[in-house]
Amino acid sequence: MSDAAVMSMRSPADSSLSNAGSILIIDDEAAIRESLETLLGLEGYAVESAASGEEGLARIGERSFDLVLLDLALPDRNGMDLLTEIHVQAPQLSIIMVTAYGTVEHAVKAIQSGAANFIQKPWDNEKLLADVRAAVARHRAEEENVQLKRALKQRYNFENIVGKSEPMLKIFDLVAQVAPSRSTVLLQGESGTGKELVAKAIHLNSLRRDRPFVPVNTGSMPPDLLESILFGHVKGAFTSAIASKKGLFEIADRGTLFLDEIGNMSLDTQSKVLRVLQDRKFMHLGGVNEIQVDVRIIAATNVDLKRQVQEGKFREDLFYRLNVISIDLPPLRQRREDVPLLASFFLERYAKENNRVNLRFTPEALRPLLTYSWPGNVRELENVIERSVVLSTGSEVGPELFPDSISGRAVAFPALDRRGDASLFEIMEDCERQIIVEMLEKCNWNQTEAAEQFRVPLSTLNQKIKRLNVEIKKKGRE
Repeated sequence: MSDAAVMSMRSPADSSLSNAGSILIIDDEAAIRESLETLLGLEGYAVESAASGEEGLARIGERSFDLVLLDLALPDRNGMDLLTEIHVQAPQLSIIMVTAYGTVEHAVKAIQSGAANFIQKPWDNEKLLADVRAAVARHRAEEENVQLKRALKQRYNFENIVGKSEPMLKIFDLVAQVAPSRSTVLLQGESGTGKELVAKAIHLNSLRRDRPFVPVNTGSMPPDLLESILFGHVKGAFTSAIASKKGLFEIADRGTLFLDEIGNMSLDTQSKVLRVLQDRKFMHLGGVNEIQVDVRIIAATNVDLKRQVQEGKFREDLFYRLNVISIDLPPLRQRREDVPLLASFFLERYAKENNRVNLRFTPEALRPLLTYSWPGNVRELENVIERSVVLSTGSEVGPELFPDSISGRAVAFPALDRRGDASLFEIMEDCERQIIVEMLEKCNWNQTEAAEQFRVPLSTLNQKIKRLNVEIKKKGRE
């Protein structure tokens, strides 16, 4: 991505303003305005003042600010009403209410109306500065997210892909380069890194965008069923084939077929997919007529296909057919600067889905999100944020709503709480059971994915689940 494009994603604040942030003070008392201007100016903020609500609205209309310090009692407006007007004019703008008549009722109403905080006069300088820093940082993160999505939509059609890190910017550029071609693409990366989203982005930025995008998880079904789904069948091809049926290769004709988890495909099915790639022809199961198709293949895997080739588990000729253009998606732990943007993106999405307007993170919430290793990658982060939104009861999401493994709270094992009647074997079983349950939760109760994360065969994990009496829940949203 060009330097100009990257620059366009930054905060829209006037370049002449301080890097610390830009603040507007709306207060009718000159002494208060002067005191705040001095205090905030010494901290490096660019500060402007307005003596009335009308003047304040005019300033907001003229330029961008990171924060407004808004007096509750103004000569021409009620502060609460003005708070609503400002949010209509600048929805992302952070606002801290300041008043000499603070009550719990006022504070609650201000926060419910979208204020970032509520400060009572006279204030403590250190606390006020801490609140200002948190509000400015929150606004800049939210505004950067908005600007980033806007810039990406202008340049590419990257629906639901969020990132500003160098690895992601390179992927955006690579996708834009390869999308117009008809070349096969191989997406490689750990589970949960967003391979299907990237595949959709390639399709939507290609000349095939008006034709079908057809995804199929090739590693989640038996070979016979997979071949029937991919190639279709004629009536009577097998016992349950009571009618002829088109396969996904036909359905995706002139479009894109996304083969996910291709590393788990059987060798026999691999040979049939290879023929379609080579000749662009195939036959229905039980059929005798060849069918010509024009399908672009995008494949994805979370395993090392080169090693699979060496071990005889994957065809070498198919690997080289798929590996025309390879895109490696980085795990989330290698692009931690994207975590705040992704967290804000998911918070906005699930707050909207759950009718939770003005829901925001507390200043303390981002620290554990940034330090956690995210073995389940973006999918795990999304699940954590969705869970936090559902469990939240106020206007803020804090670290106390995150799972213990993320928030840093100590993990408790039931056997350790027993009074001397637990053997070492029982304690170890309790520990192992909880670890397995936590991993299954992170993988949305997908046992195949959990086994891959543990780096053990699926059969081994299933044996442990059975021995430890782990209750398997139904899968939620994929």
